[in-house]
Amino acid sequence: MQPETPSPKIRVTEELINFGEVLPEVNEILQRGVGLYRRDPAAADKAFREALALAPDQLPTYLCLYKIHTYQGNLDEAVAIARAGLAEATRQAGLDPDWQVWRAEQISDDVNGPGHFALYTMKALAFIHLRRDESKESQRYLEKLADLGAMETVGGSVIAALSAGVG
Repeated sequence: MQPETPSPKIRVTEELINFGEVLPEVNEILQRGVGLYRRDPAAADKAFREALALAPDQLPTYLCLYKIHTYQGNLDEAVAIARAGLAEATRQAGLDPDWQVWRAEQISDDVNGPGHFALYTMKALAFIHLRRDESKESQRYLEKLADLGAMETVGGSVIAALSAGVG
């Protein structure tokens, strides 16, 4: 389940994924879910949802869930989870719930912080909407990422190229 661009708070070290600052019990469940993903996606989903129910403030859980659903083509579920993750990251970062009014100076440069997670999740939403053939919605997220100067830091330019048919 390695991402195409660096994911916030997540780094692969040896056989385990470093999810950053998460509760040990959440980390254990996420590790189990990652291990299950390739052979039993339904069990991985169940594990990730267990982690989410245990601690809904742990942002890497949202990332795991929206990624597996995107990979499986469950795009309605992926967008719902990504929106929930965006809302939680927004809350943690102290940002306005309406991402369309955000300004670059309001978002911390900390790549492990909730603001960066919010931006990364906006990129994911742009991709999910593109996969759902909702190019206008995808473009809204991409334009905001560009406005915030975050296209390169979260891999948005890759999604923009896909959207433009280059790639």
